Amino acid sequence: MSDAPTPAMSSSTAAAGAAAPRIGFVSLGCPKALTDSELILTQLSAEGYATSKTFQGANLVIVNTCGFIDDAVQESLDTIGEALAENGKVIVTGCLGAKSGSDGGNLVRQMHPSVLAVTGPHATQEVMDAVHAHVPKPHDPFIDLVPPAGIKLTPKHYAYLKISEGCNHRCTFCIIPNLRGDLVSRPVGDVLSEARALFEGGVKELLVISQDTSAYGVDVKYRTGFWDGRPVKTKMLDLVAQLGAMARAHGAWVRLHYVYPYPHVDEILPLMADGLVLPYLDVPFQHAHPDVLRRMKRPASGEKNLERLLKWREACPDIVVRSTFIAGFPGETEAEFAYLLDFLKEAQIDRAGCFAYSPIEGAPANALDGALPDEVREERRARFMAVAEAVSTAKLQRRIGASMQVLVDSAPALGRKGGLGRTYADAPEIDGTVKILPPSKASRTMKVGEFARVRITGTSGHDLVGELL
Repeated sequence: MSDAPTPAMSSSTAAAGAAAPRIGFVSLGCPKALTDSELILTQLSAEGYATSKTFQGANLVIVNTCGFIDDAVQESLDTIGEALAENGKVIVTGCLGAKSGSDGGNLVRQMHPSVLAVTGPHATQEVMDAVHAHVPKPHDPFIDLVPPAGIKLTPKHYAYLKISEGCNHRCTFCIIPNLRGDLVSRPVGDVLSEARALFEGGVKELLVISQDTSAYGVDVKYRTGFWDGRPVKTKMLDLVAQLGAMARAHGAWVRLHYVYPYPHVDEILPLMADGLVLPYLDVPFQHAHPDVLRRMKRPASGEKNLERLLKWREACPDIVVRSTFIAGFPGETEAEFAYLLDFLKEAQIDRAGCFAYSPIEGAPANALDGALPDEVREERRARFMAVAEAVSTAKLQRRIGASMQVLVDSAPALGRKGGLGRTYADAPEIDGTVKILPPSKASRTMKVGEFARVRITGTSGHDLVGELL
């Protein structure tokens, strides 16, 4: 399940002069949508467009939408309405653009008929065609105006790397295959070339994302590609090994997200134990009870998941696992929910998030019997989070006294006032942070995007507290 949508207004400006047409841009949704936004912004910059920080100051506004859950749909529709009210010329792209409305037509056009164009996700060229139709290109791209790594919406020191689009699973609670289609893996050479450009551009943490990272290459039968004149299989293990070697050469991290617990994921653990890849896996378990997983049409059973977690911890004791779960799925009994809580305790999930089940238009789960009242779903979500927080807090307590490498995200006054950072156990924006105390000596400094050695001295909720070494 995708994380909750978060808006991001681009502030990058193409060096095309004062007369360059200005495009407003809003990016909503998960990191996979964010990478789509970055591709569009990169192309805009390459063609000489500038970006605007306000709707009013733009010649046109692009809204990259999320359409996964009801709250995300409403936020996207509200943002489109705001852009129309303040600017009037709006192009819509992203997952919501692929959704049908109650009349069988396009939902966005049903709710906002005055938008200039609507596309689905991963549609850079279609978006650019619409931009060209309403705000002509300022010049031909014979002069390179774009940074080597493209236009990024993340801080300079970390970036998302999308390795595939779409998903082959048909989970009953999900409509992503309807929105983004079946799995399409990017050529391995293209992925590795983008990763190298990011590392050479100063990225210190590369976050690998997709709808199903473990399935990379399944659609092309793991065919052999080429990078730097060398053969590389289009396969998760081979890709991650190359990324890890590249990251080591640049003194950087590689973090894996959206990893389904297939047996071949076990092959990644030695890379983690050897320090090539962070010992961190984001695994969307969603539930643990076999009957609920069957109703969800998930690809693995809870018992196998528990066995696999134990094997992972044997192979790499430092591994951190984060996951998302759904409470109150249709037909979930109290016994099935209690089974999930027992799994959470036994599995010792380091970082766990939970959604109260929410019906999504077009999802097969809507037709299942046993829909639970809203208050029951919310009550179970709250009980789940109480257990998850207890597990996480106990694990954080064990970090006290440890010396840990921390990637610095914030360092006011070069860190003389302290700062914020993250350990290998913390992905940006979804996990915890390390509050770094002001150093005892004024000569000790920190810089954003650099690594620091920190001794953990305490905890604060989901976060750690430490001092510079």
